[in-house]
Amino acid sequence: MKVCRNCGKSFKPSYSTLQKVCSFECSIELSKKNQAKKEKKAWRKEKKERKEKLKSYSDHLKELQVVFNTWIRLRDHGKGCISCDVPIKKENAGHYYSVGGFPELRFEPLNVHLQCEACNTHLHGNLIEYRKKLVKKIGQKNMDWLDGPHKPKKYSVEELKGMKVIYKEKIKYLKKNLDKV
Repeated sequence: MKVCRNCGKSFKPSYSTLQKVCSFECSIELSKKNQAKKEKKAWRKEKKERKEKLKSYSDHLKELQVVFNTWIRLRDHGKGCISCDVPIKKENAGHYYSVGGFPELRFEPLNVHLQCEACNTHLHGNLIEYRKKLVKKIGQKNMDWLDGPHKPKKYSVEELKGMKVIYKEKIKYLKKNLDKV
């Protein structure tokens, strides 16, 4: 005895042991259901592609920022706030040099570290303490580089997409390794 994939009734296969449905009618109905699933899947794929084409440069930049900030949070997980060393309840990816003032350092890992909500938002980065701890964390040579002049960067949409893929892979790796700890 087998169970019909369409109606769920028990039946004895009459044609072959590979028979999946109890009757010709159920076969037609199951075929229609499968076709509808394929069409729905194709429509979802087409819709996703259309949405991707409609995204503006700003949309891609925002998406990358979310992925990058998630990576920063995972990279620094469990280390406490860079400015005040307090264990963090709500994690923020705090930029030492702001995104608005220094867009060329927006995605620079040396410039972004885990911060608590109080330091990042209420104390506007708590930059004096941030700098002291940052020099200890990354070293004076890297701090001098961070302080130095930087060429403006204008990423292409393809570069933004590529960076997003890279940081998603890094997130996947960190999550996998955090689960082992």
